Amino acid sequence: MAEQGRNPINNRYEFVLYFDVADGNPNGDPDIGGMPRQDPETMHGLVSDVAIKRKIRNYVAENFEDTEGLEIYQTDGSVLNEAHKRAYDAEKVKPTPKKPPKDKATADAITRWMCDTFYDVRAFGAVMTTEINAGSVRGPVQVTFARSVEPVTPFDISITRGSVTNEKDRDKQRTMGSKYIVPYGLYRLHGYINANCARKSGFGEDDLELLWAALRDMFDFDRSASRGEMAARRLIVFRHDSPLGNAQAHKLFDRVTTHRRAPDNPFAGGALDIPPARAFSDYEIRVDDTNLPQGIQIFEPF
Repeated sequence: MAEQGRNPINNRYEFVLYFDVADGNPNGDPDIGGMPRQDPETMHGLVSDVAIKRKIRNYVAENFEDTEGLEIYQTDGSVLNEAHKRAYDAEKVKPTPKKPPKDKATADAITRWMCDTFYDVRAFGAVMTTEINAGSVRGPVQVTFARSVEPVTPFDISITRGSVTNEKDRDKQRTMGSKYIVPYGLYRLHGYINANCARKSGFGEDDLELLWAALRDMFDFDRSASRGEMAARRLIVFRHDSPLGNAQAHKLFDRVTTHRRAPDNPFAGGALDIPPARAFSDYEIRVDDTNLPQGIQIFEPF
């Protein structure tokens, strides 16, 4: 696919995002009744990459619904083939079931239309080879599972409901239910932005600024009864001065470390008597910016 005309980014990036939850469920696992996701061996909490991307999508959709080039491809209840058909109509081409246009330039133009129209296709990529084939795009923005910096202990909280569902149950007493919460957890996520993929999808500087804003504010647009207290706490970005990069990502991530602060009033004054974390202020995040590899810049958008 040919390069886009959207001023795509020309630098590689990696980033570390810290976010936390208090008395909520950051990402329920439907396979175990909605219990917060955990690593079963270490009991560290997990939040899936899919959940984070969904929050970014929702942030863009709710704030820029009518902005050209910032539509969202994967929305709740959307029919993907209808979006593909719009691309074919824009290029005045009739689709052939499951096959892209035979002419490569036309096929590329249809995929370009999808990239130019939908923010999440431009950012995260998409496999659009369905009944109406709009090609595929490898997204420049990828994120990992988020993992809590310490083990978390979910609680199953019993709740009651004072109403009933059916008329025949009118005289019954309150019904019982339950919900899961994590008392407190600080989570760390790694992200990668590939400039070469951005050049192909058209992910530009404005798109990058929107990504930083979405990471900062996405939890404010995702409130629910189970996720009332979630917040993005810190975003540390490594910027390379070239598309290919100037250092290995894992070595840059190693420069960011998380430490427990000594409590003001430990239970018994001993090193092993640090109480469970219950606030972001219980942690200190350190960034080692000494002897940075040449061509690497560290900055924090918020």
